[in-house]
Amino acid sequence: MILGTALCCTTTWAEAEQSPLRTYANPLDIDYRYNFEQINEKISYRTGADPVFVPHGDAYYLFQTLADGYWRSTDLLHWTFITPSRWPFESIVAPAAISDGKRLILMPSMMDQRAVLVTTRPDTGQFEFLTRRMPKLPNAVPPGQDIYALPKGKIPPGPWDPGLFADDDGRWYMYWNSSNIYPIYGIEIEPKSFTYIGEPKVLFKLDPKRHGWERFGQDHRDEATLPFMEGAWMNKVGGRYYLQYGAPGTEYNAYANGTYVGDSPLGPFTYAPWNPVAYKPGGFVIGAGHGSTFQDAHGNWWNSGTPWVGHNWNFERRIGLWPAAFYSDGQMRVSTRFGDFPHWMPDGAVDDPQRLFTGWMLLSYRKTVAASSTLEKFDPASAADENPRTFWVAARNAKGETLTLDLGAVKTVRAVQVNYADYASGVFADGPQIYTEFTLQQSDDGRHWRTLAEVGNARDRRDRPNAYVPLPEPVRARYVRYVHGHVGAKHLAISDLRVFGNADGAAPAKPSAPTVRRDRDRRNGFVRWQAQPGAVGYNVCWGLRPDRLTLCYQVFSDAATTLELRALNRDEHYHVAVEAFNETGVSPLSDAVPLP
Repeated sequence: MILGTALCCTTTWAEAEQSPLRTYANPLDIDYRYNFEQINEKISYRTGADPVFVPHGDAYYLFQTLADGYWRSTDLLHWTFITPSRWPFESIVAPAAISDGKRLILMPSMMDQRAVLVTTRPDTGQFEFLTRRMPKLPNAVPPGQDIYALPKGKIPPGPWDPGLFADDDGRWYMYWNSSNIYPIYGIEIEPKSFTYIGEPKVLFKLDPKRHGWERFGQDHRDEATLPFMEGAWMNKVGGRYYLQYGAPGTEYNAYANGTYVGDSPLGPFTYAPWNPVAYKPGGFVIGAGHGSTFQDAHGNWWNSGTPWVGHNWNFERRIGLWPAAFYSDGQMRVSTRFGDFPHWMPDGAVDDPQRLFTGWMLLSYRKTVAASSTLEKFDPASAADENPRTFWVAARNAKGETLTLDLGAVKTVRAVQVNYADYASGVFADGPQIYTEFTLQQSDDGRHWRTLAEVGNARDRRDRPNAYVPLPEPVRARYVRYVHGHVGAKHLAISDLRVFGNADGAAPAKPSAPTVRRDRDRRNGFVRWQAQPGAVGYNVCWGLRPDRLTLCYQVFSDAATTLELRALNRDEHYHVAVEAFNETGVSPLSDAVPLP
């Protein structure tokens, strides 16, 4: 078990020990598949959601919603898509997956009796049937009958959004449900035949009147809509059972993971006062709910989730991966601070997930952007606003189109992330034409150009909607230019061309302690801080103890120096602090102040 330490705002994993190529940035750089669900409505977009990471053998396997396959990696950095030998025609939504060391079992969400797949060689894609037809879920009403009041003792159809767990005594369990009415359920399951043992047990349901972060909507501002609970996932750590869940809705920035904790796999469970566990409402990548928690080969913990894009469709999403840990007293933490900036991928055990932040800062925010051509209203400036729902579109999807960032001065460039958008893409399935090809160039004067990187050669020809390109060595440059090669969609559209590294100069000074106030509605708190000269943005950090400020909300300095926190638990007291950051680095954390 990795033991977390107090929040540390300045240390990173020593760069001398790490290659820049062992870094990653969210959203994950995988070939997200095109969705077919809105083919008749002609709404085209790539999507990724509901990730399940499963260590099996010497590799990791990633399953998600509507992918028609899955990904394999040996290092959590480089992912290869595998087309399976058998797959449901309607594809798979919110799957459960589990490895017992020999078998990898894949179970789709279901509203009635469906097949469960199994393989001993997931690297080959060869799947067989574990069972062609699951037994009926005990006490479940037929599909569609859950719109009526359920008879006493009955439960809704399912299991939808299942999660599988193998305890260390050899007994297996399943947890499930996705609903804004019904709770999370659990049941024991026989691991060889996948038959149910006993009857479903009600485990817990949402309580948004006490838990501010469980309220629906952007920043939890929709209290008229019942929030959703889904994505059950179980881990056992230090003898405790952590039953995790996603809430309050995948289509907003406040989608998060929480957990209940118990002493047995079917409860009773107690709400964790330090919830939510994984929370990322601010920045370029927003939303962290509905994922999985796992350990890598070095014993480090990771938590995954489903960030929201939501331009073409409410459920247009990506996948995020964040380092996690457990304190010795059992508190679970997930570090989303700078959670869409580059992070190290460790090749050994790390005692504090905060140390995996590289310290490479965002150099591209609100910088001047020029394009070789522009379609209609899709301004190049949108490619530097840290918003995935706004984007530049070229007048032609043609080789040689360019998008150029002026960083304002010569700075040290470490990595570039090219985030494509789907504007009237007209694609509803993957094929050989769906690949990404481009060149990155740099210049000191905007006239003489040198190659930074080339992406999409014949050895690595795949789609990279969120292409992350770390540089082997730091490069001094003022201008960074994208030179187009190929995308498979109808239009060339880029939501953000993000550049990371460090500017010359000093990081911001330590902010003074913020002013805080608890609302009469104790689910809400208000934080105000003084602007720091030269700051690009701020992280508002809070938690139950001044040395455990485990939650974070990123705010850019041109937006505000105040924040309304609507994610508080009504019956808990908190401490709050603020740090400032710019293109050089991060300030010391302010003194923490109580929010009683």
